[in-house]
Amino acid sequence: MEIEFLGATREVTGSCFLLRVGDQQVLVDCGLVQGSRKHEQHNSDAFAFDPARIDAVVLTHAHIDHSGRLPLLVKRGYQGPVYTHTATVDLCAIMLEDAGYLNEKEVEWENRKRARKGLELLEPLYTRQEARASHRHFKALEFGRPQQILPGVRLTLRDAGHILGSAIAELDLEEAGHRRKVVFSGDLGHHGAPILRDPERVPQADLVIMESTYGDRLHRDWEATWEEMGMVLSAAHAGKGNVLIPAFTIGRTQELLYIFNRHYQEWGIGDWQIFLDSPMGIEATEIYDRHSRVYDARASDFARERGTLFDLPNLHMTQRAEESMQINTVHSGAIIIAGSGMCTGGRIKHHLKHNIWRRDAHVMIVGFQARGTLGRALVDGANHIRLWGETMKVQAEVHTVGGLSAHADQQGLLDWYGQIGGHPPVVLVHGEPDAMAVLATQLKSEFGAGVTQAEFRQKLPV
Repeated sequence: MEIEFLGATREVTGSCFLLRVGDQQVLVDCGLVQGSRKHEQHNSDAFAFDPARIDAVVLTHAHIDHSGRLPLLVKRGYQGPVYTHTATVDLCAIMLEDAGYLNEKEVEWENRKRARKGLELLEPLYTRQEARASHRHFKALEFGRPQQILPGVRLTLRDAGHILGSAIAELDLEEAGHRRKVVFSGDLGHHGAPILRDPERVPQADLVIMESTYGDRLHRDWEATWEEMGMVLSAAHAGKGNVLIPAFTIGRTQELLYIFNRHYQEWGIGDWQIFLDSPMGIEATEIYDRHSRVYDARASDFARERGTLFDLPNLHMTQRAEESMQINTVHSGAIIIAGSGMCTGGRIKHHLKHNIWRRDAHVMIVGFQARGTLGRALVDGANHIRLWGETMKVQAEVHTVGGLSAHADQQGLLDWYGQIGGHPPVVLVHGEPDAMAVLATQLKSEFGAGVTQAEFRQKLPV
């Protein structure tokens, strides 16, 4: 038994791990690389294995850095099942088709230029149709129900509390009478986060593959986070400006709507026009409504009282491009929630174009920003940004609300690992080098754990 690390090694995107059990191969996650254009070019690289020889895929959750290359895997020959939580099946139906649409549009735009220069035309990484075709391979599972996915390979999904349907993948393996339990944390949720339950405890494991996104820092506590958000909105209201919130369409968008609903009176939310300017975010919110059985107790009670978590009376859901463009005629009193969460594409870039140079505007960063992204540049204090070839001065006030994270912080990661009996060896993935190194030191000092910081193409025995 062996595991090979093929993504999210000393970086936070492109999750992909190959588990070999005898002559069988199980792929855990198959995500897109995200970041700079140069970085993202690796998405079209050949896989480090023959897709046709993979026997099963386990998907921890729907985020595109974990799921986004699945249509390409099928396109290149994979024919087997993709096991994941039932909510992830629903979310991937919209997310992967949207990724296919973006691929088509990007290549269409690029090919116009190439045609004028007499260059060979490009093909999209995959299309909407190919994304839909890949979805036929998905097999829905529930939390806590073991499933034999191959001879000698049993899968149990546990609630990771990161986004709707996010799972810790527990794999019980047997080869020639030798038994091992390998646990993939996936992305672990932030303790006490809105809507979802906290990450589920894993009682025992022989090897743990664990994310380390925030392995070097602690989040602000929730009360301080709510206070900070309220202050940003108060300052923006006093200055009569707009508030732009680049938000991941799955998870963060729904949390924001729920939090605005919970603090409606306290924060004067009724004084604003709120725009959810994301067709996929609107669909994802409907999916969140349908899967209320995985909510935590407080959200469940709220939903029972109100019928939904997201029923703000001043919420405008803008599906069509024309509606989105109309938002940019509003110069005051708008809260605009739009993707992408790292400002690398989508409608948020158009809203930045119309607002980033305004002194009365505010940008609220509410999620992780990977290196090389426009969102990271704003967090790091860029004085100017470039959008569609035009340089713009950053005069809007940029606020980083670090406490509102879907990822566990250092203490959350340590607490989750510390509950695993025997403190087994751990391999750190899905983290930038500094965060990973700090977490490795903490795991060794607090638990005496054997820690490996995964390298790309590294192979380890299970």
